[in-house]
Amino acid sequence: MNAELLRLILAQVCLHASMTGTRLAAPLLALQQGYSAAAVGVLLSLFALTQVFLALPAGRYADRYGLRRPLGIAVAAAAAGTGLAAAFPVFPVLCLAALLTGGATGITVIALQRHAGRSTHNPTELKKVFSWLAIAPAAANFMGPFCAGLLIDHAGRSPGDLLGYRAAFGLLFLLPLLCWWLARAAQESESTAPAPAGAKLRAWDLMADPMFRRLLFVNWLQSAAWDVHTFVLPILGHERGLSASVIGSILGAFAVAAAGIRVVLPMVASRLSERQVIMGANVLTALVFAAYPLMPGAVTMGMCSVVLGIALGAVQPMVMSMLHQITPPARYGEALALRVMTLNASSVAMPMVFGAAGAAIGIAGVFWLVGGVVAAGTPAVSRLQAPPREDHNL
Repeated sequence: MNAELLRLILAQVCLHASMTGTRLAAPLLALQQGYSAAAVGVLLSLFALTQVFLALPAGRYADRYGLRRPLGIAVAAAAAGTGLAAAFPVFPVLCLAALLTGGATGITVIALQRHAGRSTHNPTELKKVFSWLAIAPAAANFMGPFCAGLLIDHAGRSPGDLLGYRAAFGLLFLLPLLCWWLARAAQESESTAPAPAGAKLRAWDLMADPMFRRLLFVNWLQSAAWDVHTFVLPILGHERGLSASVIGSILGAFAVAAAGIRVVLPMVASRLSERQVIMGANVLTALVFAAYPLMPGAVTMGMCSVVLGIALGAVQPMVMSMLHQITPPARYGEALALRVMTLNASSVAMPMVFGAAGAAIGIAGVFWLVGGVVAAGTPAVSRLQAPPREDHNL
């Protein structure tokens, strides 16, 4: 890993942690101020809402201007949201902070992934770069809530008072500024040829490519499996009589395994193709979902969680590598935006679908249903094929 990639990873960790810390602090403060669970649900949905609607404009903007301008907008948005929450910690401002930090995270992901992909020279480098980049969200999901929680509990006159929340939002305000400091020296990659004069290209035109559609479908399958595990495992654990801490530990084992495999992937990137990794992950995911409801206790459920974390954690770097190989270089930003839109829209809708399915067929039935859907998607994985570009000079 070179120094510039390390700085970009740390920059993404900082900005992403600003959002994840806000996602912890804002709902807690809203509940403390007497708002209902329904209001908190709306607040939480706002973190994903802007990513759905801003993804395509952000992708086009990144295709046109590169890294610095989109990242500057994201830094300004995240700093404005957290700064306003620190100054005016009231519910409407918390909603605004959710919109701004959520949108900033989406813009940053698109701009950084596009920049990193264009800075590589062959498919092996792509797999390595995206494996390293995929560690950033996992680190941010720990760092943001952990730091915000510490300040909420210990920075005020008493645990959970308003001063503690102001301190937490103050720290979260500084993180985007640190992101900009880390990424400011990044070298812009060479520009690509613009679209032909008079061409009216739409992002959805990319869906005309069968390989692009297939890759997006496969990525959605794995994302849905991740969402259903996060959503349904606590319910299954409750049915098994497990305590909250044990359920949390099982989910934690999943997260650690997902992050751990992304550390290992760069070491084996030259030995495995994207399709091989995705196929293995697909098969493992289907098998784990078939076995999960049959597990009698915490230890065996934890083992399933670790295997599932390894399988699903390996997918994103491979998908990102293949996405950059099958997409025209001038349209990387739009392709990344379509992926972000698809996965975020799914994350908004799937919990409602899972909840309704669980009420109708039971929690075990949900696991088996999703496992069956993932298994049915295996033929689509077998038809994935990146173009034979050994000189992938982006």
